[in-house]
Amino acid sequence: MTVTTSYPGIYIQELPSLVHTITPAPTSIAVFVGYINPFYALKPPVDYNTAIQLFSFADYQANFGGFFSCPWQPDYVGQAVNQFFLNGGPTCYVVALKPQQYYDSKGDKQGDIGAASCTLKAEGGDITLTALQPVGVGTAGISMAVALSNPQSSAAGGPKDTADIVISYGTTVETYRKVQIATLAARLQNSSLVTMTLTGTPTAYPSDGSTPFDYSSLADGQIAPQVGFTVINPVDFEPVFHDYQSLDKVPIFNLLATPGISDSLVTAEAVAYCERKRAFYIADTPSSEFPNWDVNSIVINLDQSTQLSPPPPLSTNAAVYYPWLKTTDPVTGKAMLAPPSGYVAGIYGKTDSAQGVWQSPAGFQTTLLGTTGVDTKGMMTDPQQGILNNNSINALRQFASAGTVVFGARTTVAANPSFQQWKYVAVRRMALFIEQTLYANLTWAVFQGNSEPLWNALTQEVTAFMLSLFRQGAFAGDKPSNSFLVQCDSTTTTLQDTENGVVNIVVGFAPLLPAEFVVVKIAQLAGQTQT
Repeated sequence: MTVTTSYPGIYIQELPSLVHTITPAPTSIAVFVGYINPFYALKPPVDYNTAIQLFSFADYQANFGGFFSCPWQPDYVGQAVNQFFLNGGPTCYVVALKPQQYYDSKGDKQGDIGAASCTLKAEGGDITLTALQPVGVGTAGISMAVALSNPQSSAAGGPKDTADIVISYGTTVETYRKVQIATLAARLQNSSLVTMTLTGTPTAYPSDGSTPFDYSSLADGQIAPQVGFTVINPVDFEPVFHDYQSLDKVPIFNLLATPGISDSLVTAEAVAYCERKRAFYIADTPSSEFPNWDVNSIVINLDQSTQLSPPPPLSTNAAVYYPWLKTTDPVTGKAMLAPPSGYVAGIYGKTDSAQGVWQSPAGFQTTLLGTTGVDTKGMMTDPQQGILNNNSINALRQFASAGTVVFGARTTVAANPSFQQWKYVAVRRMALFIEQTLYANLTWAVFQGNSEPLWNALTQEVTAFMLSLFRQGAFAGDKPSNSFLVQCDSTTTTLQDTENGVVNIVVGFAPLLPAEFVVVKIAQLAGQTQT
C-alpha cells in the first residue's frame, strides 16, 4: 500500500516478505500392507484396501482385531505393527487386505474361506455360534469349543432358560454366568471369539456338555482349510498401489513394508510406488520356516555365494534385511519366526528421532526389542556377512554386548557401480527428506513473478533450511560453503525458462557417509630408548 505524504518527515511503510519458513517433512511415517484376521470383519465393519492411520498398537487392535494365530495365514501385519511401535516408530498407516480364497502350495485356487461354527440344539430353535478367529483342523491350529453348564429355570416351573457358557480358544477363555436365552445376544455382543444367530425362538438350553467348532456348516463354494493351504495371493496387493486409491491420497508417508511377502509381483509394484511417492521400501526375504508360502525360496550358501530367489527389487529406494527374527507367538505362547521389516521400520523411526535421518539406522545402538535373536539358520560370522554385504543384503546380527541389532545400511543397488551415490540407506533417505520438504514448502512460489525478487526469496528460504540442517550436523564439511549449495538466479533460470514459466533451483549437499569399515593400523616403533 502506497504511503500518502503531506508533511516533511519520516514515514514508515511495512512491506510484505516473500520469504517463508520451511517446515521439515516427517521422515518415519510407515505404511504396512497385508492381510488381517480373515474373520474379524464378521462383527465390526472393516475398511479393506483403505489406509487407516494408527498411533499405537491399541489403535490396530481397535480397527483390525489384534493378534491371531493361523496355520494357513500368518499374522504378518499385526506382528509388524506391534514391532514398529515397540522399537520406536511414531505413527503408521495400515492397508488391510481381505483374504478370500485358499490356495495350495502350487498357487492353485481351492475354494472360498468360511468360518467355523457350532450349533446348540435348544427347545424351540437353534443357537448358532460363528467363530471370529481362525479355528484349526485336526492337530493343526487352535481348536475352539463352547461349554454349557448348570442349566436352570429363571422362574419356578419354567423351562431351563438360564445357564453358564464358557467359550475357549487356546489360552483365551470367555466366561458368561447365568445367561438367559433372551439376553444371550446382548451378553455375547462384545465377544472377541464368536458372533451369534438364532433359528426359531429358543426357550430352553440343551443339556450340559461341550461342543467343538468345525467347518461342517459352510456355505456353497466354501471349503474347510487343510495343512499346507495359504490365503496369500500376490494379485491382492496390486490394487493398493494404483493411482487414486486410498493410499495415494495419504498426504505423505516415508516407509513402506509388505511384511513377510517377498513375491516379485508384490515387491516390484511396491518399489515402483515408493519411487513415485518419494518413499523408501523395506523388503523382507522369504522365510526359511514356511517355504510353501512362496513358490520360490531363499537360497543362501554363506560359505561360497549368496543368492536370493526371488531376488530383491533393485532400487535406490529400497533395502532388504536378512534373516527373520525369533519371537513368541502372542496368542499361543510358542516360539515363532517374524519378518524383520516391522522391527527395522521402528529402528528407522527411533534413529530419526534421536539423531536424524542422515544417521545410518544400523550399529550397536539399534538393539531390537521384542525378539529373542535371529533365525538359527541365519546366524553368521563376520566373513559370512561380508558375502551378504557385497550382495547388498543387510544383516541382522546377534552380539553378546548389544543383543540383536541391525548391522547393515545399504540399498539394494549398492553393488551396482552406476548407483554409487545412492549406495547407503541414510544418504538416499536424506535426499528424499530434502525433496519432500521442499516439495511441500515451496508451493507459495507458484504464480509469483518470475524475476530476481522471487529468485532471491527462494534462495534465502532454501539456504536457511539447509543451514539449519548443517548446524545439526547433517552434512559433511566444516563450513556451509563446503556442505551445501543453493542457487536460483539467471544462470539457473534462463530467459527461455522464464518465458515458459519455469524457475529452477539447484540444491546440492555433501552427504554424511557411514564409517562402514573401521581400519586400525598398528605399527611397532623400533629403536626407542627404554626408561
